[in-house]
Amino acid sequence: MMPATTAPTEIGDTSGLRAVAARFEDASPRQAAWQVATSIVPLIALLAAMYTGMAFGCWPVLLLALPAAALTVRTFIIQHDCGHGSFFASRRANDWLGRCCSMATMTPYGQWRRQHAQHHGAWNNLDRRDASGLDIYSSCLTVAEYRALPAGRRLLYRVAKFPAMSLLVLPPLIFLVLYRFSFDTPNGWWAERRGVYLTNLALLLLYGGLAAALGFGAMAAVMLSVIVPASIVGVWLFSIQHHFDGTLWARHGQWTALDAALRGTSFLRLPRWLQWATGNIGFHHVHHVSSRVPNYRLEACHGAHPGFAGAAVLTLGDGLRAWRFALWDEVRGRMVSFSEAAA
Repeated sequence: MMPATTAPTEIGDTSGLRAVAARFEDASPRQAAWQVATSIVPLIALLAAMYTGMAFGCWPVLLLALPAAALTVRTFIIQHDCGHGSFFASRRANDWLGRCCSMATMTPYGQWRRQHAQHHGAWNNLDRRDASGLDIYSSCLTVAEYRALPAGRRLLYRVAKFPAMSLLVLPPLIFLVLYRFSFDTPNGWWAERRGVYLTNLALLLLYGGLAAALGFGAMAAVMLSVIVPASIVGVWLFSIQHHFDGTLWARHGQWTALDAALRGTSFLRLPRWLQWATGNIGFHHVHHVSSRVPNYRLEACHGAHPGFAGAAVLTLGDGLRAWRFALWDEVRGRMVSFSEAAA
């Protein structure tokens, strides 16, 4: 099978790469405010128009759902940056805005922030991941681990990796159901656990109030028409930027953060309008070199050092085909499909 990605055969000179990235870590109040004004404010306006328009039928929801979903994805990237402390210079401002974004993304800010920080400490490290196969989006099984599973667990893993399940069914369930519980929160994360419950209470008050005012059906129609496509796109973005033909997974002794950033993540080259809607997160290799670079400076950082050009490049088509790569083959040193693993 030909590789789905395009990348130079050599990464090239990466000396000074971190120093260059550090120059782009300073938050810009003007750019941050502009993103809020062009993302969160119009999202609120669209949602208000959708809820108001339900009095005239379903056509306002059908017309505005996809633009609202796109703005929800962009709002999630803002929440993600707040969690990294990069969107604003002030931690208090980041935390305040991040929690407000939770009302649109349905993602408990504190818990997701801390769990995502763990991802940044061990991405594509075979010795520091969830080898149970339950975390199907930021982790994966090796071929040997998959073959060692009991038949029932192998079937469960294959079903979870099936594109209709992993990319269409599970993402809405994650945001609507899984994020309502703290069962996977480690002991001692009391603030994060409390944050899950407080987020649930705030969501109950918000959507319960809308249901009381407009009717449960109207509230559910608007909410689901936005969060379902937004969750599908968000999970797809998160998954493909570490699971593609050409990525690198390594044992801890061979793993380095810089090598994993440039070889274990991708540069997802999207049309300009999709790059805007996804908050520049396609420059994922830059984000993993330094998570302190805010999304509105990722593209400039990418162009500031030739070493960034060594990352694997995914097109939109490559990203849509990347679902087939489900296992890491340590012998061949590449991601493979289930059929390739069987062969």
